[in-house]
Amino acid sequence: MWYVYFLELRNGDIYVGSTNDLRRRTESHRLGNLPSTKAYLPVALKSYIAVETEANARQLERYFKTGSGKAFATKRFLQTAPR
Repeated sequence: MWYVYFLELRNGDIYVGSTNDLRRRTESHRLGNLPSTKAYLPVALKSYIAVETEANARQLERYFKTGSGKAFATKRFLQTAPR
């Protein structure tokens, strides 16, 4: 199983990544071991999508980094429920 994941950074931005070991990867982000998010700690896992293959995960990751992909993810995966 592969995962496309969404992290909320300290500055409120969303980081999109993909991995085959979600726990290890999010822990690496949390500990500041990855240059891409190290300056924006703390990070929080907001959502993830499980897919069958690495190719699908990489393709979805690229899509979610585009304007329309960000809009879709925000509307479908990252929006909090109204209070």
